[in-house]
Amino acid sequence: MSNNAKIAVGGVAVGLILLIWLPWWAALLIVLGVPAAAYLTLDPSQRRRLRRMTRKEIGR
Repeated sequence: MSNNAKIAVGGVAVGLILLIWLPWWAALLIVLGVPAAAYLTLDPSQRRRLRRMTRKEIGR
């Protein structure tokens, strides 16, 4: 199993646990807010590199 697959499985598991313990809107806010906050902490050159890498992988 690749590292990205492990991360995805872990994210789904955390999301399901949050849905059980928190109201659905709070879990949704956390699940969407954490990656958005992480992206916003990157400096502009890192954001450009990240966008360029994801575009290359889409073209495969």
